[in-house]
Amino acid sequence: MIRYALTRLALLMLGLLVASVLIFVTLRVLPGDVAQLIAGMNATPAQIQAVRDQLGLDEPLPLQYLHWIGGVLRGDLGTSLLTGSPVAAEVAQKAAVTVPLGILALVVALGFSVPFGVLSAMRRGRADGTALSIGAQALAAVPVVWAGMMLVVVFAVWLGWLPAQGFPRSGWQEPAPALRALILPAVTIGIVEGAVLLRFVRSATLQAVGQDYVRTAAAKGLTRNQALVRHGLPNVALSVITVLGLQVAGILVGAVIIEQLFGLPGIGRMLVADVAARDLPKVQSELLVLTGFVLIVGFVVDLAHRLIDPRLRQTEATA
Repeated sequence: MIRYALTRLALLMLGLLVASVLIFVTLRVLPGDVAQLIAGMNATPAQIQAVRDQLGLDEPLPLQYLHWIGGVLRGDLGTSLLTGSPVAAEVAQKAAVTVPLGILALVVALGFSVPFGVLSAMRRGRADGTALSIGAQALAAVPVVWAGMMLVVVFAVWLGWLPAQGFPRSGWQEPAPALRALILPAVTIGIVEGAVLLRFVRSATLQAVGQDYVRTAAAKGLTRNQALVRHGLPNVALSVITVLGLQVAGILVGAVIIEQLFGLPGIGRMLVADVAARDLPKVQSELLVLTGFVLIVGFVVDLAHRLIDPRLRQTEATA
């Protein structure tokens, strides 16, 4: 297990290194001149060149990359070109909104996808099971923006139960208003991602029902549902854990859109604004942080899968 963890950790580091190179190169080929943007549209060529010299934009790209990645390794994500603020501090501040939003969205997704996915499989061929399956297919195809707008119309405009936009200025110092501000965005992301997860849960449950150990347990006197709960659901859980790594990436993508729609001061909204402003050091560090988070989740999922499933440990022992 330790050897496997070290191997996965090495792959994680390699993945981050490759991602950092791709992010750096991709941002450099985008159109536009950062020095021109910072100096102003009416700046003279001499003023633009002075800004370029000050920021090191005339240095060779490999040297610029080494300066950036060296700072990242020291815990320094750089400084915003436009505001002069440390990027790490701004990312940490915005993460106080994005991370709770992602956790709540994941809770919502799991909260309805797991029970309804199992129920849809157990009621296969019946009206309610078919309705659940069709509903999941429909929800999975719904654009997250449209789902958010519909929820705002119903719960914010018609019923007035929840705020439509914004986040308390004092942040989590006012926990109740802060939590209320995240409910609609989290439900929006959660129901769309949960619909995708429901289909995986249904498929895994149907596969578990057909396994010999479930049929053997039923032959020994357990009902089909009891046999599934006691012997089949652990294998369903393994499938769910595996898919969760992919779901986290979907939730992060959804957060970028939803934070714009609901006016939340999170990382996604900050990233969109920084891309528009061509604040390259800030954008590249933000993208690296998000990529690193997704890779770390995948690393944790792999380890959890290895710990939970004894068959994988036996395979490693005999290898």
